[in-house]
Amino acid sequence: MISLALLHPTQLVPVQNWSWEAKSLIRIGRASDNDVIIYSAIVSRYHAELWENRSGWMIVNFGVNGTYVDDRPIIQRSVVNEMIIRFGSSGPKIKIWTQELASEFADKKDELSKKEIFLTNKNFPQTSFVNEDITQTDIY
Repeated sequence: MISLALLHPTQLVPVQNWSWEAKSLIRIGRASDNDVIIYSAIVSRYHAELWENRSGWMIVNFGVNGTYVDDRPIIQRSVVNEMIIRFGSSGPKIKIWTQELASEFADKKDELSKKEIFLTNKNFPQTSFVNEDITQTDIY
């Protein structure tokens, strides 16, 4: 189980969510045939992929503008629970949940209204969304 959330550019709270239970390849980009479609000029048509293997999930960059973790460009990297990736040096951010948190959210999301989902997201530990490096370039 894996869940992704597109984060608001300044508040770092989820504005769109995706979850999968039985998928081992997730494609992310601007093109309409991706699993996660992000409409941003910074994001390539086929920007990145998440691959599940025996040791967990991997993120692989294919984007011209790069994929960043902790403000460092990556080519390929193991995914850890609650990792935040950024497309381009100043583009959209996605938070990744694996395993337990993802399945807990997926089980509840169909039962909740949009307002309740927003309130549920606010209840994640505050450190989940804190980024002291927020600047004007975070707005896309």
